[in-house]
Amino acid sequence: MNHAVPAIPLCSTRQHPSSERLLAVTHSQESDETLASATEQESTPEQATAVEVDSTTAAEAPAPTPARSPSPAAFAARPKAPAAAATPSPVAPAAVAPAVDLAEAAKFGRAEDDGHVFLLLDGEEFPVGQYPGASKEEALTYFVRKFDDIIAQVALLEQRVEAKAPTTDMNKTVTHLREQLGERTSVGDVNAALARLTALEDSIKALGLAERASHDAARAVELASREAIVAEAEGIAAEDPTAIQWKVSSARMNELFEAWKLAQKSGMRLGRATEEGLWKRFRSARTVFDRHRRAYFSQLDNNNAAAKTAKESLIEAAEALAASTDWGFAAGEYRRLMDQWKASPRASRKDDDALWARFRGAQDKFFAARQEANNALDEEFGANLIVKEALIAEAEALLPIKDLNATKKTLQNIRDRWEEAGKVPRNDMQRVEAGLRKVEDAVRSADEDNWRRSDPEAKARTSSALSQLEATIAGLKEDLEKAQKAGDARKVAKAEEALAARELWLEQIQKAAADFS
Repeated sequence: MNHAVPAIPLCSTRQHPSSERLLAVTHSQESDETLASATEQESTPEQATAVEVDSTTAAEAPAPTPARSPSPAAFAARPKAPAAAATPSPVAPAAVAPAVDLAEAAKFGRAEDDGHVFLLLDGEEFPVGQYPGASKEEALTYFVRKFDDIIAQVALLEQRVEAKAPTTDMNKTVTHLREQLGERTSVGDVNAALARLTALEDSIKALGLAERASHDAARAVELASREAIVAEAEGIAAEDPTAIQWKVSSARMNELFEAWKLAQKSGMRLGRATEEGLWKRFRSARTVFDRHRRAYFSQLDNNNAAAKTAKESLIEAAEALAASTDWGFAAGEYRRLMDQWKASPRASRKDDDALWARFRGAQDKFFAARQEANNALDEEFGANLIVKEALIAEAEALLPIKDLNATKKTLQNIRDRWEEAGKVPRNDMQRVEAGLRKVEDAVRSADEDNWRRSDPEAKARTSSALSQLEATIAGLKEDLEKAQKAGDARKVAKAEEALAARELWLEQIQKAAADFS
């Protein structure tokens, strides 16, 4: 039975069958096929290729003697060309193409004596091409191997799906393989191949959904990470400029900026709109923080300048007093300047330390001069100290007081000599003053006690009170006797209570009167 063969251009007699290579083979297979094809073209330029021509073209063109053509898979099995080296290594022999099961192939196609090959599909025959100048088995084998190449691409795609490779170009590959099968240029179980492609489409769809879910989850994590960076930056920017720790916060803001740059460089893309929105927030937070920092330190510089000016005026006053010999007045002025210094605001630490050194230096100069003068006075007053210590011992011998008047006279004499003795060293002043004061206090206390006992007015008042109280007690006793005779218990109790109180008063007044005597 003769069928029209689709007309295709006549191929060059120097073309090798490997030019019909697989579209989905790997790059290494393409390189190996190209190298093998070039090698065989140079070594056997007389070999002719199998061509697919229509009946008219086949009649016009001379039919070359065909040679057995290896399949693209056979070329793919050949080793890669070795890299250039000092000592070339021997090339491994090419792998032998697997044999074709002609009995199985006969279920899906047939070949005629003139090399025309037909595909059997769903009870119909479709011409696939011609392999002239070869046996029917060789012609059928050629087109079966073309189908095997398609199946190899299908198997490779199934492996990629099973390995959960990215689905970026998988659907394009399925579409391309469907187109190859639809071109009817190979012999094999097309329906089974199409079924595998359909199953692959479902698997690719499921894999794509899983990829999308994984991508969404990773994107959510990345978005949360970026949001955390932005939120922390906004929190730092919102802190009170007067209470924030600028050194720590500035370092943290720089760390957040480095984290943002790292996320932009190596993190997952979030989409232009999302990333721009987050960046605007982050940039705004950094801008606010920087503005607050500049304003704070600008104000701090102004405060430091004002504090420096105020303290420099205090230093000038202190330095003016440093040479003064009016020790009391200058010491008071230094206390006043110190109070003002404490009340003044602080300048920067470096300036404040330098200013304090100058202020303290002026004080030290004055007090060192005063101490030197005091030391000279102490040396001069040392003899006076000996005299006053002897006077203290003489005054202490007056105690306890036996004769108040004689004691007072002797103490007055000691006081006169005390004044004549002059000043004592400053360190001993309080001690010697306290020693004399102790004797003076004892004499004063004795004198006051003597006056209290001998006061005429007080004595008269005590005698009058004593007389009145005695008369009152006598009247109460008469009232008590009358109440007892009358048997009035209430009046008896009242009279007894009043009598007891008056008798207690009488006892106290009698003691006071005894003191006057």
